[in-house]
Amino acid sequence: MRPSKRLPEAAAAAAGGIQRSRGAAVVKLAALLLLSVLSPLLFLAARGIRTSVLADWEGIRHISSKPIVDWREQLAMQHMKSIFTEEVIDIISATRHDLGPWSLDSARKNHISSSWKVGGQDEASQNLTISDPIQAASDVAQKASHSKLEIATAVGDLLAIDKAIKNDSDGHLLDNPVILTRRRLREKRRERRAVELVQQNDEALVKLENAAIQRSKGVNSAVLGKYSIWRKDNENENSDSTVRLMRDQMIMARVYLVIAKSKDKTDLYQELQNRLKESQSALGEANADSELHQSAPKRIKEMGQVLSKAREQLYDCKAVTQKLRAMLQSADTQVRSLKKQSTFLSQLAAKTIPNGIHCLSMRLSIAYYLLPPEKRKFPRSENLEDPNLYHYALFSDNVLAASVVVNSTITNAKEPEKHVFHLVTDKLNFGAMNMWFLLNPPGKATIHVENVDEFKWLNSSYCPVLRQLESAAMKEYYFKAGHHTTLSAGSSNLKYRNPKYLSMLNHLRFYLPQVYPKLNKILFLDDDIVVQKDLTALWFIDLRGNVNGAVETCGQSFHRFDKYLNFSNPHIAKNFDPNACGWAYGMNMFDLNEWKKKDITGIYHKWQSLNENRALWKLGTLPPGLLTFYKLTHPLDKSWHVLGLGYNPSIDRSEIENAAVIHYNGNLKPWLEIGMTKYRNYWTRYIKYDHPYVKICNLSR
Repeated sequence: MRPSKRLPEAAAAAAGGIQRSRGAAVVKLAALLLLSVLSPLLFLAARGIRTSVLADWEGIRHISSKPIVDWREQLAMQHMKSIFTEEVIDIISATRHDLGPWSLDSARKNHISSSWKVGGQDEASQNLTISDPIQAASDVAQKASHSKLEIATAVGDLLAIDKAIKNDSDGHLLDNPVILTRRRLREKRRERRAVELVQQNDEALVKLENAAIQRSKGVNSAVLGKYSIWRKDNENENSDSTVRLMRDQMIMARVYLVIAKSKDKTDLYQELQNRLKESQSALGEANADSELHQSAPKRIKEMGQVLSKAREQLYDCKAVTQKLRAMLQSADTQVRSLKKQSTFLSQLAAKTIPNGIHCLSMRLSIAYYLLPPEKRKFPRSENLEDPNLYHYALFSDNVLAASVVVNSTITNAKEPEKHVFHLVTDKLNFGAMNMWFLLNPPGKATIHVENVDEFKWLNSSYCPVLRQLESAAMKEYYFKAGHHTTLSAGSSNLKYRNPKYLSMLNHLRFYLPQVYPKLNKILFLDDDIVVQKDLTALWFIDLRGNVNGAVETCGQSFHRFDKYLNFSNPHIAKNFDPNACGWAYGMNMFDLNEWKKKDITGIYHKWQSLNENRALWKLGTLPPGLLTFYKLTHPLDKSWHVLGLGYNPSIDRSEIENAAVIHYNGNLKPWLEIGMTKYRNYWTRYIKYDHPYVKICNLSR
């Protein structure tokens, strides 16, 4: 039984072995057939690739002038050429010659020149930075082939090429046309960049200069009359650009003159000097382009050329800065000196009376005293004491100024027949003042002229200021022959030596109830004002128990009590607030009934007696007025009274034209030659220039 069972098992095993042998044979046969078919194809493909690589590498060989190692290097360079332009390949080659072989660490640290960014490419190409050429070759080979062995071989071959390049002779590298081309490109880029930087610098300077000019226009350089009154810039706020250009050129010419002389540039020095003289001649006294000589454009061009030449030869930032600083210091010293001189001369001019006004006063006085007594009287004298009319008090020794006040008030009054003018002058001008208004009556209004010297009650026993004016100390203060005559010599209080402070006309404002005992209210006007609107509404303002209605003048720290009074004196410090707001004389509404109740004249006498040695305030009437009417002044709206036309050249035009009264307080009175022309027209429009006496005395606009 056992033999019969084993035979089938053996037969089955033999059949399985035969089957496995047949399967192996089939696999081998299939592999052989596949190899025989693919081998020719691979051979043809490799040959085609080699032919293409050789053709492409021939062009690269012409650029790099290096031998080809094998087909793998050709393959790497082929792919490099496909992603880089010839310019980039040139740059890679030249830079490697200049800087030696690249390293991956240097690329990682971004030590890449900005010149490696290729212009004219898309955004991705512009942001591309070249790392180590070995790494680049490896990346290209990785994309071209899946064989790690081929990549490693290509990298090794490129390292061999790099080493061969590095070991080449320096003379051969210097003669390489690629390196020379690269250097020429680099020099061109440097020159182009330098030109761009110079242009940007010039544009930035122009912008800074224009911005400085715009800021300077917004600067108020004439704060409270501190600016020089002799400068014509006060009359021309916007100087023309050509004039400014010529002045700037002349400044720079003076700077280069000094530098040229110090560096022995004789020819350039002489040329600068000649151009400077020509520019000065063309500029002259011009303050606007319209005033320039016709040769100005030519002089500007010539000066610009020589300045450009001087800048090329002489420009030294340190030297130019030092010279400009020295010129600035010198100009500052001159400005300080001229300011002192200007202040002195303006104070001196303010004391004078123009020849035309003096002529007018003399001729009118002669004509008045030639009149018979019956023709020297004014009509409507019954209105002088009528409390129901609008009364004005005007104290002046200037005939022309008083005529402007009266004429402007009547011209703008709605009911001129209800207005009464009380004029008080001194003995010298009494006849002239009467004669003018007899010849030029104020329409339906009433006018009356009085002589202050005829007020017998106003004497030194009653009036402290008269007693002080007659004292030996005051006479020495005013008339001592040895006192200084210039500000530079120490006469700092020159403005307080004005003759008006010696006249009782200036102090008569503290005696209004005594001068006009039957009136209830009176409007006090200075003779340097112009009325532009009807003023009758002022008589209906409720002063709320105060005596004085006036416009306040304080703004921030200006015109407060400490500006006028000596608060180191205990009498002042104990009774007054240094920050109390000041107010202005010139247009003041006085309630004479309240004046009498509060004994305002007695208060004035008290403080005037305490100031006999001028320890409380300097001379003048505003400081004692501030003390006398302290806490007794009602503030009026600022549009009633605009001040500053006699010292401030920057008052807004709309503010002036909307004001009821404009005031030429300060030294620059409109009847003086030093008066500001921009404000003079508001005053001259009320003068009768066609009057015979005005014509004879050569009074003109």
